[in-house]
Amino acid sequence: MNERPLNRLKVVLVENQKTSKWLAEQLGVSAVTVSKWCTNMHQPDLQTLAKIAELIGCEKRELITE
Repeated sequence: MNERPLNRLKVVLVENQKTSKWLAEQLGVSAVTVSKWCTNMHQPDLQTLAKIAELIGCEKRELITE
């Protein structure tokens, strides 16, 4: 069975010319944490998702698969 991605964080970062390292620095978390979010091994909580959207300059819903 194919797993559907839970978020589009990696895609949105690329679309906005941002790196996961940049995001980790902005949030004060490790690059490993952001990598796990980008690969859907773990998910950020809703408050962190809102902060990510604010930092990137996008809507929260753009970070989540429909």
